[in-house]
Amino acid sequence: MLRFSSAGPEDADRVALLHADSWRRHYRGAYADSFLDGDIETERRAVWSTRLGAPAGTATILAETDDGQLAGFVHVAFDFDPKWGSLVDNLHVQNAQRRTGIGTQLLAHAGRAVITSASSNAIYLWVLQQNTAAQQFYLAAGAANVETAPVPPPGGDPARLNGTPDCFRMAWPDATQLTSLAKDR
Repeated sequence: MLRFSSAGPEDADRVALLHADSWRRHYRGAYADSFLDGDIETERRAVWSTRLGAPAGTATILAETDDGQLAGFVHVAFDFDPKWGSLVDNLHVQNAQRRTGIGTQLLAHAGRAVITSASSNAIYLWVLQQNTAAQQFYLAAGAANVETAPVPPPGGDPARLNGTPDCFRMAWPDATQLTSLAKDR
């Protein structure tokens, strides 16, 4: 059984560790090996400490198992883009928990958060062109692939990218589409 809750500053370490692990598993090829094989835990910890320490205009929702282990998380920045709405900036699930419905439930929670906290119900995210499994997941959840753009380099450092990879903007015009994806368990 899963429990969903809002993340706080005390969750920065475990969110950062899951984020770093997910990047290493799924971003190889787009992100430079030297970056992924380096100390990205420290880099991600700094990012998440800042985000969770000053969460204005955002929501970070955790999925935890009965024993309190982090199974996944989603981070939403409300009203991030005037046209496309709120940005699902991160959605990551523990590798051993993939394909169990956690991602679907987190996406539904993101939709609910947008409906209650944003001025627009539009919601979108960016997915790497190489991440075809994630693209299929988002398309099955009703997203439309509406745009291709270059991947922004992590931390603004182009040396952290492997060449010039692209990403796709996946968009839902109305977050209510997401709220019926999964029922809380």
